[in-house]
Amino acid sequence: MAGGPFSSASGVHAPAERSSRRAPAFLARLGSLRPHTEGRLRKLVNAWFDRLVGAVTGGTLGLEGAQYAEHQTTRDYVCNTLGTVAWGMAFPVLTVVATQLAGTEQAGMFSLAYVTAMLLMYVGNYGVRTYQVSDLSERHTFKDYQVNRIITCVAMMALGVLYCMLRGYEGSMLFISVGTYLWKMVDALADVYEGRLQQVDKLYLAGISQLVRSLAAIVFFSAALLVTRSVGVACVVMAVACIATFVLFTLPVTLFESPRSRRFSVSSVRGLFRECFPLFLALFLYMLIDSMPKFMMEGMLSYDNQLYYSALFIPASGITLGVQSVYKPLLVRMAGLWSDRKKRKAFDLTIIAILALIVGVTLVTLLIMSWVGVPFMSFCYGVDFERFRGLAYVMVAAGGVTAAIDFLYQVITLLRRQKSVTRIYIMTFGFSLYIPWLLIGFTDLAGAVLSFMIVMSILFVLLASEYLSIRTSFNDMEDAAAKRS
Repeated sequence: MAGGPFSSASGVHAPAERSSRRAPAFLARLGSLRPHTEGRLRKLVNAWFDRLVGAVTGGTLGLEGAQYAEHQTTRDYVCNTLGTVAWGMAFPVLTVVATQLAGTEQAGMFSLAYVTAMLLMYVGNYGVRTYQVSDLSERHTFKDYQVNRIITCVAMMALGVLYCMLRGYEGSMLFISVGTYLWKMVDALADVYEGRLQQVDKLYLAGISQLVRSLAAIVFFSAALLVTRSVGVACVVMAVACIATFVLFTLPVTLFESPRSRRFSVSSVRGLFRECFPLFLALFLYMLIDSMPKFMMEGMLSYDNQLYYSALFIPASGITLGVQSVYKPLLVRMAGLWSDRKKRKAFDLTIIAILALIVGVTLVTLLIMSWVGVPFMSFCYGVDFERFRGLAYVMVAAGGVTAAIDFLYQVITLLRRQKSVTRIYIMTFGFSLYIPWLLIGFTDLAGAVLSFMIVMSILFVLLASEYLSIRTSFNDMEDAAAKRS
């Protein structure tokens, strides 16, 4: 069977030579002018479907030998970055398309549905990804992780339907919500397979999977909306397209390119739920805290304010996504550094370097926003964002804080001390219930942005203090052990 673009074999077989004697000379010359990349892409797609169809019809989907090389650091960074950027850009692109083709109100409805879907996706993910990729000894089998994810994804959709019923959604808002929830459910389901690829040191394949799915979401949503002018229909079409990418690429490439897993164990799956519950609770509470201003805005402000808030938030979220593209490929290596006591200083230096990177990216984003960012947003959305320039700066600063929060939490997870931060998220959740409600009531949209900055700053201070306490406790234990020896 043909290999892929990153095969450890010699490469993809060339197509059969066409008979030039049967074709006029000018057609042969025209064929030679076709872009090389187009021919290569078509060749790769054909080779992939040949491999997939052959495995399915032959009953060897989980038995195929791997054809892609592992430990490809450059490819990991490039493909993971492309996938992360495409995933992060999907929402802003879709909101721009929705605003231009359906107006600010429907775009605002989609924006609110997306925030709810992201919160539900944390139920689907259950905080397992970092735990999974750092499970170097494979204490839990991949089948355990798969069963865990199927259960959480079913729970995610059930909660989504229940939320729609409780909110009394109907018509357009119901279709928008369900379609968007399905989209993010596919993201949550695919995440465990992409985590498996990362675990076997083929992160670049996970990045390609994420890239394909995100591009499919953008293309099919935009095409459906252009034809129907209905955001609800576009969301359902987008969800179906993403399901297709999962079935045709993400699932088979994972089964092809990772070792066959041992059978799942009920006790192991139960243990996975138990061990990752603090991760899930903390991340769910974090997303709930993050989204609280938008939930508070529903009923207090019109739907167009949902769009304005989301548009202002997009550059801030870009900081987190950009930094994630740097440190996520390092998580497995960071786990290795931490497990070797002689390399703890390298572990600490990595943390300092990433935090410095966050500060640098935040300052660059502020500079871009002060220069071309605000006018560009006005051009894209067809809405005057100049009146929100000050709020845009506050939101970018808050984005830097949230990026630091996300990274510190991942580090604490690597240290297997995630239980210690749950109380911090519960405390901050209490602040998020009061501060946004108070400030939105006084200053509308400005209050929502300011409350986000205040609450995130509180969470960062508490989380940083907890990490320093954990790190100091490890030093104390190592010093005590050294004295006893």
